[in-house]
Formats: sequence, structure tokens, C-alpha cells
Amino acid sequence: MKVLLLQGGAKKKGNTAKVLGWVEEELKSSGHEVETVYLHSKTLKGCMGCAKCKDIPDKIGCAQKDDAPEILGKMIHAQAVVFSSPLYFWGVNAQLKAVIDRTYSLYTNANTPDHASLVEGQRQALLVTGAGPWDNNAEGAFTAFGRMQKYHKAVHAGELFVGGCTTPAAMDSSVKERAVEFARKLTA
Repeated sequence: MKVLLLQGGAKKKGNTAKVLGWVEEELKSSGHEVETVYLHSKTLKGCMGCAKCKDIPDKIGCAQKDDAPEILGKMIHAQAVVFSSPLYFWGVNAQLKAVIDRTYSLYTNANTPDHASLVEGQRQALLVTGAGPWDNNAEGAFTAFGRMQKYHKAVHAGELFVGGCTTPAAMDSSVKERAVEFARKLTA
């Protein structure tokens, strides 16, 4: 299976990167083709809501010139995508949010019988790390992600929240086990 990992964490060796690294390791050892995109090295602008992307169905179009179309193209060609981010103010960080907002270009005619999506049937999962707990903290990010998947016509293939994060070195084997299980569920 071709899997795209969107690494939204700012630190290349931070908590999110460490957990996503375990996911990548498991996917590769299981024979999957994996590509990781480090979003902080990309130029990403937020969606302007202009709907220019809807002018040409079945093609990624955008009035803005940045790296989002390249990333969205990789998404279209993947069978599974992991969206990963540290938790920032009850949601994903700005870099991942910019990509998510720009996925507006991937579907047409939402909420009608003609609703179509360039990623229909794709397996999608969310991985979030954070210092705090799940309750009254992380659950909103996962709710919003699930709502996005409806418009993508995607398959909900997993979710992983690793709370209580301090440093990558402080993560124990139980976190790695959860990451491995998350990777297996993604491609099941």
C-alpha cells in the first residue's frame, strides 16, 4: 500500500516526529511504500475561500502559488494518509491546518447526490501528541477531523492521541506499542 505521512510537528526530533517515526518504521517493515512530508519545510498558505479550485473538476487548481498542490497531488496518489500534529489550542497546528483547509479542492458538489472526491475510499488517520489529557483538550481536533473525512468520502482508518508528552526521550515502550498498533490498523 502507498502511504503518505504528513508530519506537522515543527521539531524534526520532537514528540510528534518520534511517534510518527515508529509508525513509519512499522509500515515499511510490513512492506508498504511510505513517503513522509515534513510540512514545516514547505511554503503553505491558508485557503482564501475563493473557490477557484472548483473551476476545473478532477484537477487540483488554486489561485495561490505554494507547495500545497504538490502535497495534495501526493495525497491523491496514496491509498492511505496519516495527518500528524502536536495539539495547539484544541486543534492541529497551522501547517497541517493549512493543508487540511486546502483539501477543499479535492471534492465537488458536497452534500448533493453528485458529491465526488479525488480521495474517495482513501484510508485516513489522525495522530496527535500533546502535553495535556484527552478530555476538554484533544477531542475537538478528532471531531473536526472526522467531519473532514465525510467531505473527502474517506475511510476512517485510525486515530491516536498521545497525551502527557514532555520530551521524546520520556516516551516509554507503551507509546511505541500504540504507534505500531495504529500503523497496523491504518493498513488493515
